[in-house]
Amino acid sequence: MSEERRLAVLRAIVEDYVHTREPVGSRVLTERHGLGVSPATIRNDMAALEEAGYIAQPHTSAGRIPTDKGYRLFVDRLAEVRPLTSPQRRAIETFLSEAIDLDDVLGRAGRLIAQLTGQVAVVQYPSLRLSGLRHLELVPVGGARLLVVVITDTGRVEQRFLDVGVGGAEPAVVAVDAPAGPAPDPGALDEGTLSELRARLNAAAAGKGLADLPDAFARVVAGVDATLAPLARGIADLVVDTLGAQREERIVLAGTANLARAEMRFEQGLSPVLEALEEQVVLLGLLTELASEPGGRVGGGVGVRIGHENRLDGLTETSVVASGYGSDGDTVAILGSIGPTRMDYPGTIASVRAVARYLSRVLPS
Repeated sequence: MSEERRLAVLRAIVEDYVHTREPVGSRVLTERHGLGVSPATIRNDMAALEEAGYIAQPHTSAGRIPTDKGYRLFVDRLAEVRPLTSPQRRAIETFLSEAIDLDDVLGRAGRLIAQLTGQVAVVQYPSLRLSGLRHLELVPVGGARLLVVVITDTGRVEQRFLDVGVGGAEPAVVAVDAPAGPAPDPGALDEGTLSELRARLNAAAAGKGLADLPDAFARVVAGVDATLAPLARGIADLVVDTLGAQREERIVLAGTANLARAEMRFEQGLSPVLEALEEQVVLLGLLTELASEPGGRVGGGVGVRIGHENRLDGLTETSVVASGYGSDGDTVAILGSIGPTRMDYPGTIASVRAVARYLSRVLPS
């Protein structure tokens, strides 16, 4: 009973501190919460919690505030994730489903999380390294230039150009962000030829992941007329390179201005947090690691890292709540919320979980 009561005291301290942003004393706990014991008993429980490292006294004669360890225990054992109301759920689904393309839906997802939590939202674009090819389009754009449009199975659209060299002893196919290869006859860029190549490449890519595309496309190249093989090879190499480019990882940040609100109050100031958010590669690695690790998970597959658990200097006074999202049960990217350790964990977890679920639902299947 003593341990259960102390956990109840810790829950009350966390909830009051998050709400009021003021250290919590025993008298306040007695008045606000029906703990059923005297202030003296609560003081003893607070002393035990402080000794165990779950709460701390910021200065003499003050009440107590939760530590990172206290927040961790609260998230793992005490927090009750509040389900969103029916109007909230309908609003989220409607807002996301009205997006016109992938950029729009990810931007909307970021704004939703930032608005629901009052914190910073981070949304990763679906990774091209985890994507497959949904459709390939070949569009002649004049002369010997070809526009290659790559549409992934997550709805991401990438556009690259192939310039078919003309003249010179060894003309080359030059692709934006792709390796060069032997050039075909520019006359091969007629609509009939492109239609045939488009159909062959799309058929070869159907149902295959990135790792299987090179072999599938190699069979296409081997099966076409020798005069078309260089063009087919150039297109195939360009598509594989585009889908496999790690440099294409991108994230959406929303709600950064929320950090400047007076109630945020970071002890080391706001600059370290902003600098950490600018390190997008490091931040993306943190989110990916958090969403994939089994420890630190709460309801609905949402991961939480608190304070110094982040192991990133600028985020040691923040907590990160993250979840994966994707279609057909496959995680293709991460989204999350970043705010002070003194955050509304149940509300943030519920918001991140809900947006991840609805974003997964509106992604192309």
